Amino acid sequence: MIKSQRVAYGQALVDLGATNKDIVVLEADLGKSTMGHMFEQAYPDRFYEMGIAEANMASVAAGLSLTGKVPFMASFAVFCPGRCYDQIRTNICIPSLNVKICGSSAGLSDYGDGSTHQSVDDIALMRVLPNMQVFSPVDANQTRKVVEYMASNKGPMYMRVNRNDLPVLTSETEEFVPGKVYTMREGRDIAVFATGVMVSKALEAAETLSKEGIDVKVVNVPSIKPLDEAAVQKISGSVKAIVTAEEHSIYGGLADAIGAAVSKKLACRQVRVGLDDTFGTSGQNYDVLLEKYNLTADSVAAAVRAALA
Repeated sequence: MIKSQRVAYGQALVDLGATNKDIVVLEADLGKSTMGHMFEQAYPDRFYEMGIAEANMASVAAGLSLTGKVPFMASFAVFCPGRCYDQIRTNICIPSLNVKICGSSAGLSDYGDGSTHQSVDDIALMRVLPNMQVFSPVDANQTRKVVEYMASNKGPMYMRVNRNDLPVLTSETEEFVPGKVYTMREGRDIAVFATGVMVSKALEAAETLSKEGIDVKVVNVPSIKPLDEAAVQKISGSVKAIVTAEEHSIYGGLADAIGAAVSKKLACRQVRVGLDDTFGTSGQNYDVLLEKYNLTADSVAAAVRAALA
């Protein structure tokens, strides 16, 4: 089964808005894509169309939070945080305001629009900011759980979601705990820490590698920051090597978060799967780009073999 993270985001806001009258939604001319327009249809008096003005949107969201509102602001991830980074840093993170940010169509998932519209650095940008929490849910169900957490807890938070429908890997009842890593498949030889779309690729790779006698543990990491470093260290210490897999630059994102956690306690070989110091490009479809940038099950399998060589 595949489902849309964007629709899960929009529906979660609609459902939460029924009981929490302080939730407001801001969009920058892309509400029909981010699915923020679902909230607009349900509660038009709590929806703010800011136009193509992401910096202004971030500043208005900061102001609304100071009045007791719970603002969710969204755009394509390349524009938000990309175009409003200074406002997020200065107006939201420094005073640690209660603003929630959704970076939609993240990674390469906006496959047709090319490098200007593909955010391969958003996790790094948000992760480096003090006070900011950073989430990358694996599927629609977990996206809803993250939105619920964001709505009910204070402070700046960023969530990235995919433009395309993704395999459903979690249940509707599974709780989201910030910092927690979720073991999706047990294994004793090597651990693959993956986030977003790459979790399903890692599971595919693990199945292939099992036929070669390689036992792969697959770990879903939906919370990039905070991160349960003790759990990451325990897993890494139980295997021969680790692999990280992300639809993002290998610099500043999941790979660096896992590597930093492990290196505090262990000497462990790590192989990284992700974009290696490159921007995206246009493609005929999403799978073409995942193949081009080696973000496939075969790529994860190759990384596992290299880590164990």
